[in-house]
Amino acid sequence: MGDIYDSASYQPRKSVGSLLSRVRVAMLAALDEELAADRRLAPLELSAAQFIVIASLAGDERKSASELCKGISYDAGAMTRMLDRLEGKGLIRRTRSPADRRLVHLELTDEGRAAYPRMRELSLAVANRFLRGFTKAEARQLEGLLGRMLENAHPDAARASA
Repeated sequence: MGDIYDSASYQPRKSVGSLLSRVRVAMLAALDEELAADRRLAPLELSAAQFIVIASLAGDERKSASELCKGISYDAGAMTRMLDRLEGKGLIRRTRSPADRRLVHLELTDEGRAAYPRMRELSLAVANRFLRGFTKAEARQLEGLLGRMLENAHPDAARASA
């Protein structure tokens, strides 16, 4: 199909990468504000980055820190500090794998499971605010287009899952 950008017309601040980055930063900042303003969650001093970790652990399967790092593009040191904070707040627990003592599983505590639905509501409100003026069809189209970009970033993984 040919290249989308060329050196004559490429404007980095208007490029897809720049726009995606700026939208992500703005969405995380908006969620930070919502979490800080929420009377139930404010005492926990949660951040949008912490919500991403909690949401990743909200499913039924336990995960390791390395799985989380890969899934949300965090380096190991930053993830360890994040997990220390969440564990200190009583929202997650670390447990050693009985099969391999080197492996540490992460899971939400009862407090983490109790906080997650409200955090999810706030995240949903932020997402809807950022999609204000879009039709549902446009939002689904945007999701599809971004999904295609991810497939282009990791073509081998996309083929393996097909």
